[in-house]
Amino acid sequence: MNSKEERSPRIVLSKLSREKGFPDDFQDNYHTHLLCHRGSFTFLFNDTKMKCKSGEFVFWFANSKLSELEFSKGFKATTLLVEKQFLNDNVPDQNLSIDAILHSRQYPVLQLNDQNDKQRVLSNFQLLYYKFQDKEHRFYEEALKLQMRLFILEMWHTFTSEFERRKRSLQTGTIYEQFMHLVQEHCMKEREVQFYADQLHITAKYLNYVSKQNSDITASEWIQRYTKERIVLLLENKNFNIAEIADEMGFSSRSFFTRYVKKILGVTPSEYRTRLE
Repeated sequence: MNSKEERSPRIVLSKLSREKGFPDDFQDNYHTHLLCHRGSFTFLFNDTKMKCKSGEFVFWFANSKLSELEFSKGFKATTLLVEKQFLNDNVPDQNLSIDAILHSRQYPVLQLNDQNDKQRVLSNFQLLYYKFQDKEHRFYEEALKLQMRLFILEMWHTFTSEFERRKRSLQTGTIYEQFMHLVQEHCMKEREVQFYADQLHITAKYLNYVSKQNSDITASEWIQRYTKERIVLLLENKNFNIAEIADEMGFSSRSFFTRYVKKILGVTPSEYRTRLE
């Protein structure tokens, strides 16, 4: 084990309680996976107060806007911290579950349906941690990376189940809720307010009004926010080149895509990827 890994292990599995919380640097260095066994805790996430109860699962990306963690009496949980760069470097084809990933950015608390789901999550934690501990394995790095990819696929399975459940409930919701669902589903290729207004059988002006009334953000701003998140995720995935991303998102040319990215990120796609190196 090198000195860097001693200072910051790639995988940390631990038990949490009201008395024993997270390490100080967990949000800077790690993506966080938490399964609550008993009690509950509340937190402020993107300026919204949220609560996780017994039997629920939480996922926070590293550097999330997270604060004000408060734990109930008797709180118990298992948490798995994965070093952010190690996880990012071993992401499978992210396009498979981009909607579920973005859903988890907005709704980090997942309701697990039954005991089998809870056991699946806990087993997934343990398998990754045990593989990380098995440093005598002749093919340690290769085996650990494969286990990391399997872990991610299992988590995507959990996220997608929750995403589909929430999507079904939103389809019968208010105009605003239906709009937010449509944006998550279509903004990879549809970036005009008129498209969503047509889907909802209202005018673009009225859709902007409804969005502003419900969230203080216009429909066009929501579309750009979700599009920006998808672009960032795809640019961070080294499995795609820039031309492939432009095609996946329905841009007519790479140059048009580059201009769009420059407008919303302030840098070109190539410049953004250079900063990741």
